[in-house]
Amino acid sequence: MVEDNPSQETPVPSGEKIQKVLANQGVGSRREIEDLVRQGRVKIDGEVATLGARITHENKISIDNQLLTLLAPEEQYCRVIVYNKPEGEVTSRKDPEGRPTVFDRLPKLKNERWISIGRLDFNTSGLLLFTTDGELANKLMHPSSQIDREYAVRVKGEVDEETLERLKEGVFLEDGMARFTDIQDAGGVASNHWYHVVLMEGRNREVRRLWESQGVIVSRLKRVRYGCIFLPSRLKIGKWEELDQRAVNDLCDLVELPRRTVYLSPRNRDASDRMRRKKPNVQRSQRSGGDRSGKSGERARNNPSAKGPRSGRPNQPSRPQREGKSGQGVWRKG
Repeated sequence: MVEDNPSQETPVPSGEKIQKVLANQGVGSRREIEDLVRQGRVKIDGEVATLGARITHENKISIDNQLLTLLAPEEQYCRVIVYNKPEGEVTSRKDPEGRPTVFDRLPKLKNERWISIGRLDFNTSGLLLFTTDGELANKLMHPSSQIDREYAVRVKGEVDEETLERLKEGVFLEDGMARFTDIQDAGGVASNHWYHVVLMEGRNREVRRLWESQGVIVSRLKRVRYGCIFLPSRLKIGKWEELDQRAVNDLCDLVELPRRTVYLSPRNRDASDRMRRKKPNVQRSQRSGGDRSGKSGERARNNPSAKGPRSGRPNQPSRPQREGKSGQGVWRKG
């Protein structure tokens, strides 16, 4: 009988998984990096990498034989931008049909990549978030984080209270049950009526399919909020702004991640200072669809005195004030 030797314990692997490290370095999302590893395009110290391999910033990592520069944790910083997407752009880096992509208008990066936090359809406009931090992007997109998305939607067709109740209770679509957690009437005429709706997930064309299940056609769709970040009214279509430290702190708190250090160029800091002098106070109004963190819940609904900031609204009738509060976005202009 062989006795266990307590002195011969299995060594604990050092470092972190390669897909996590490279995502944090801004190389791409975890899913993109996992695909690269499966394709044999990633090497660690000259050897082809395998999924789950652990590395540190001292390892030599290459993709397609191009050596990457890995920063130590204390040297890393995070950038997050909000982009006002126009209709007619795809949310991918390249399009087989040659259509313009959202990445065409973003600022250029060196040794990093912009990672899209969620997607918007070709004919949907409004708020898109991008970051260089793969872990933050992954957490903000993951269904378990329960981040709510708010849309302004213009519909054509008859909509009564029973229709709205069905949409809130749940409708069975081809990929499962779906529902709006909140619907608010924003005014307009019967053939050109606006609503604000809130979803807790981001399935393909989910807003449009929910309305279509009730025989109603969506004629315009615009995302105006993602969690605690709103689309600012000053941000023109096709333009982007960079979030500052406070706004990125809010996003990290929202998904319970350690706060990141935000890098702002002198140009962005100067623009922020000018904006702060022009608009020292944030306008506030009562909102629903989430608490201060940007997640829907009873805490906000049961606190009618709570207030959150009002931010960018599409050019359509305003909706009535209601109980609840949402998070705050603080913006940097690029």
